[in-house]
Amino acid sequence: MKLVSNSWPDGGRIPVRHAAGRLDDQGGVTFSDNISPQLSWDAAPEGTQSFVLICHDPDVPSRGDDVNQPGREVPEDLPRVDFFHWVMVDLPATLRQIEEGEFSRGFTPRGKPGPSTLHGARHGLNDYTGWFAEDAQRAGQYFGYDGPFPPFNDARVHRYVYTLYAIDLPHCPVDGAFTGAQVRAAIAGHVLGDACFTGTYTLNRRLA
Repeated sequence: MKLVSNSWPDGGRIPVRHAAGRLDDQGGVTFSDNISPQLSWDAAPEGTQSFVLICHDPDVPSRGDDVNQPGREVPEDLPRVDFFHWVMVDLPATLRQIEEGEFSRGFTPRGKPGPSTLHGARHGLNDYTGWFAEDAQRAGQYFGYDGPFPPFNDARVHRYVYTLYAIDLPHCPVDGAFTGAQVRAAIAGHVLGDACFTGTYTLNRRLA
């Protein structure tokens, strides 16, 4: 099984239109177009009953002391943790493509609705839910796709890993406002095959 996209080449820089954040003209950062990418894949393993799609950033700082602090930089060697940008389950086994912008066009304060979405699939919560939890203007449940918005002062270019899992279940055994970690646990032992597609993004002007 192979996962590809015509939105950018595998391993390449993610275009600004697919990010949640971009550089502005005043030396700072602002929200971007946040358009979900096009993805397609070939024949699935025999016995596939549905697909799971997860996008995560494995390069998020494990400590927030220096994050987005002017005049400071997040050290490249700081230990990193996962941040989920897109969690979707119950994609039908007959599906072979999702179109660019099909699941997101623009950033929605307090989050997009869910979990029900197109193709009979369900969206989980992405980690902007926790990131904005203490923000009075943006707190809410963030379902579906919300793209890159890494710290503007991070010394590391962030990677974004899209993984498509073919599973032997017609419905992923998670309910309600589920998370990426819960989906990973739920599909353990049910994955028949998987495929990855990656991109990179930074808002550090020194690196961009």
